[in-house]
Amino acid sequence: MSNKILSPAVVNYGPEKGSVEIRELEQPLFGEEDVLLEVANVGVCGSDLHQWTADHSWPVNYPVVLGHEFGGHIIAVGKWVSGWKEGDRVVSETAAIINQDSPLARSGLYNLDPDRKGFGYGVNGAMTKYVRVPSRCLHRVPENLPFEQACLTEPCCVAYNSVAMNSNIKPGDRVIVLGPGTIGILCAAIAKLCGAEVAIVGLEADRHRMNIAVQYGCDEIIGDATGWAKQRDGLGADLIIDAAGASITLKIALQLVRPNGQITKVGWGPQPMGFSLDPLIQKNVRLQGSFSHNWPIWERVISLLSNGMLNVKPIIGGIWPVSQWKEAFEKMHHGDVVKSVLKPD
Repeated sequence: MSNKILSPAVVNYGPEKGSVEIRELEQPLFGEEDVLLEVANVGVCGSDLHQWTADHSWPVNYPVVLGHEFGGHIIAVGKWVSGWKEGDRVVSETAAIINQDSPLARSGLYNLDPDRKGFGYGVNGAMTKYVRVPSRCLHRVPENLPFEQACLTEPCCVAYNSVAMNSNIKPGDRVIVLGPGTIGILCAAIAKLCGAEVAIVGLEADRHRMNIAVQYGCDEIIGDATGWAKQRDGLGADLIIDAAGASITLKIALQLVRPNGQITKVGWGPQPMGFSLDPLIQKNVRLQGSFSHNWPIWERVISLLSNGMLNVKPIIGGIWPVSQWKEAFEKMHHGDVVKSVLKPD
């Protein structure tokens, strides 16, 4: 009789559309500098959906357990781990593998390390009961922050990095966010915290998600945002945050941004653009990409979540057991909810 511990896991097993299923996996082995984490909650990211629908633009190590937005309790620690113990409440960063000797890692920008591999595509993620985590990825979760909210630290960090770190934003700026998904709404929320006037733009099909953005004090715009962009002085918005999952929205951003303004692109779009970037030159606009996050951003965001300055409860559309992953994915895919959260069976 086997004593191996098996747990259901949401596995992306191939590059074809729909190649995701529940598989029973053994409890993972972990190294001397790792911890074994018992997952409490894991958020469903748009990138998980993209791997499920096979329209992603990044390499995947198949088969792989999905899920990179997660938190839980440490149940075992490696021989060389210090500062952590069994029972600690933690969330984990996504950079599961990095080259710690690279110039980027040494300067703290390990999120940009070309050798970086993340949970859920490079190594097994957290849509299961147990996950192996390098101790360097861990952050403490205060007791007053429930895991169903704490597991969304990661998308909050994506938004914080986009708005507060990679964008030049000042109180009173007019900011337009394209795309009312999780990242778009959180970018809008961070922009409000920075003192900006914010509008979020979507389609008629996004109406439900737009209504959630209104709870963060944002104006909602269905369709053309030109009027809002030019309302103050006729020149356009100070900052456009492109959080949509399509390339064409960059063309819209170029139309809405004011001369000498900024566009920050955080949404992935693998499609060829098919339009000229001449307006970028003519308007003297700064185009800024924003990817991932690093340690100080996580500490700042956990503080914002625990003190109530950043509230993620409005975007959580429900909590499903891992075994019902498909319903949770479909609810997000069809726009019925902004964010689905899973809980191990």
